[in-house]
Amino acid sequence: MNSKNFLYNFDKKFGNAIVGVDEAGRGPWAGPVVAAAVILDFSKVELYGDIQDSKKIKENKREKLFDLITANCIAYSISEVSHQLIDEINILQATLLAMKNAIEKIKVPFDIILVDGINIPVVNTDKIKCIKDGDAKSLSIAAASILAKVHRDRLMRYFDKIYPEYGFAKHKGYGTKDHINALNNYGLCSIHRKTYKPVKKIVTKNI
Repeated sequence: MNSKNFLYNFDKKFGNAIVGVDEAGRGPWAGPVVAAAVILDFSKVELYGDIQDSKKIKENKREKLFDLITANCIAYSISEVSHQLIDEINILQATLLAMKNAIEKIKVPFDIILVDGINIPVVNTDKIKCIKDGDAKSLSIAAASILAKVHRDRLMRYFDKIYPEYGFAKHKGYGTKDHINALNNYGLCSIHRKTYKPVKKIVTKNI
């Protein structure tokens, strides 16, 4: 059984209209956290054979899958929560808020919402279920993971043009050696998450 059938068969247990929800950007030290919600058109399941957990797909292929998914789904939405709000309410609450906002933008009927992870965003329905490691099990969650990841990567490439010294296009805000070196050399820029312990530690050290 190929991955397409495995992921599709998982979803089919829950109905024909599944809202898959996932996020991108909990770990980075800069930029927003992004959530996506998507209802795939299961009558087009043959088109979705390359969809899997976004972390297992190369960047150029994710870009192509983003276009395929958005052109061949019933509905989708993407929501961002800024680095400022992450610092105010913490990354878990910011992630749940991004998921809530993405879900609430879906205006078509659905059978159930499948959310990647172990925390349920507060929404006005009881037709919602968390799926641990859902992006490796559910076709709909995997599709949402691609939408969220590609959208966030595009944002970080945009920020790279504004702050080229930090290398955001390459590391997307994660705590790489190059990113640490940039923080040591230049300090914070306006999109850094100031409450993140590694960021605070580097900045404090350089005061």
